[in-house]
Amino acid sequence: KIERELMPDQSGRFKRQIDFFLEADRLKRTLRRTVLMDRSRHENSAEHSWHIALLALVLSEYATGDAIDVFRVVKMLLVHDLVEIDAGDTYCYDDEGRQDQAQRELQAADRIFNILPEDQARSFIELWNEFEAGETPESRLANALDRVQPFLHNYYTEGRTWQENDIKSSQVVTRMHPVQEGSPFLWKYVAALIEDAILKGYLSK
Repeated sequence: KIERELMPDQSGRFKRQIDFFLEADRLKRTLRRTVLMDRSRHENSAEHSWHIALLALVLSEYATGDAIDVFRVVKMLLVHDLVEIDAGDTYCYDDEGRQDQAQRELQAADRIFNILPEDQARSFIELWNEFEAGETPESRLANALDRVQPFLHNYYTEGRTWQENDIKSSQVVTRMHPVQEGSPFLWKYVAALIEDAILKGYLSK
């Protein structure tokens, strides 16, 4: 048996950190419209966060500007979707659902991040706000990758979600616009794939 005196204090800072860890596990239950590359099922938001964080490590060299803080980009990408535990995933082409999205997510951010100790809660809220504002080089790259990840899923599943929701190429171009600011290089790649998707019938005009 573990001696009680060896156990960390369960009444203060450490307890709040563990409580946050347990709460974050709920993100695995939030399903997205995006399907996996093998088309076997929909991905969940935790998988989405992991995938774009990995993408940031691999593709950060294509960011606009110099001296990008890649660690900060990764932190933003791991934190920004935690609000979906309460707010759910809002489909990016659902204009009606997006009307109150900001309010729902703000309320969720206040509850979820404040499970943490005050200093860590403040840090996570700052990261979340930075991502939402999209004004720093790091947040512009994070926003770009947040759009590239599901876009690649759509392209490499032959437009599965696009076709299920009757999405037009003009809608995709509008949705992908922030990629231009985060990475002109990635925008050229995305633009080429959009044209190819139209030619192959994955996307309609």
